[in-house]
Amino acid sequence: MTRTPFLRSALVAGAAAAALLLSGCVAGEGQAAEPEPTEAGEAVSLEGQTLNIDFATYNPLSLIIKDQGWLEDAGLTVTWVQSAGSNKANEALRAGAIDVGSTAGSAALLARSNGSPIQVIDIYSQPEWAALVAPDGSPITSVDDLKGKQVAATKGTDPYFFLLQSLEAEGLSADDIVVQNLQHADGWAALQNGSVDAWAGLDPIMAGAEEQGATLFYRNVDFNSYGFLNATESFIAEKPDVAQAVVDAYEQARAWAAENPEETAQILADVAGLDLAVATKVITERSNLDVDPVPGDAQVEVLEKIGPIFVELGDVATQAQVDEALETLINDTFVTKADAGHFE
Repeated sequence: MTRTPFLRSALVAGAAAAALLLSGCVAGEGQAAEPEPTEAGEAVSLEGQTLNIDFATYNPLSLIIKDQGWLEDAGLTVTWVQSAGSNKANEALRAGAIDVGSTAGSAALLARSNGSPIQVIDIYSQPEWAALVAPDGSPITSVDDLKGKQVAATKGTDPYFFLLQSLEAEGLSADDIVVQNLQHADGWAALQNGSVDAWAGLDPIMAGAEEQGATLFYRNVDFNSYGFLNATESFIAEKPDVAQAVVDAYEQARAWAAENPEETAQILADVAGLDLAVATKVITERSNLDVDPVPGDAQVEVLEKIGPIFVELGDVATQAQVDEALETLINDTFVTKADAGHFE
């Protein structure tokens, strides 16, 4: 894969900006792509098969795939469901409403630790999509200033775990603040109307907040976990050819984004309701899509630091559950065979 400077920036965001949960079913259009060869060499047709998959503004590759219609052109009948955050994607995966969903790595581990039968099949980004945000003119300039303050965060998502890691790094704990559990867009709204003092923000909403004068007063790229593309185990077992098509589409989208940065930013701007300048900032400054898509040691290393927090807070009953989840979360079967030019 060709690697470009554009895609070495630090990642896109994580909440569905101003977005209501939307879904749409689009039947395949035009000429179907050539059937995929199986390992045995015979062709497998995707014509008439179904796929329920999410798209999210914090996952720009999903937006490209939806916009380009590659999966539909391959013959799949696709239902697209918008995820407003990792927590919502996990809810939809667990309920069987979607087969494939976009989350932060931390959220995927939390879900798996609590029994959700999901596995990560592709890494879509390595982000700096979370930071701590104060409103314009706020006296809050450091984590220490958060003592006794109200902080908005979406529990079960990367910004929430970013907040907890930030507190720990500065010698504080969750007991030193009051967390208001709000969905990402609602957290920004609460910061604007003064209902909270700070917000654990997520791009692209956070980039828009910056444009309106908000300050990112604490940043640490190492506290952001990777962007995980997760699939249910039943989907992987029952529709491996469709799962392979999804991963192929993701790798094609990665290459397309590298070749079309301006168009990628425009797609994000259109879906998220952002000014093009803000969307461009998200893509070029905080999105690292040019990342090794094969899940492995790099992701596990990050999650090993986050996992014990789940147990400390009572979000997972035992460390043994976290350890077992780490051992079974990764499935690299499809991405190691990915064909980025499959839909050309």
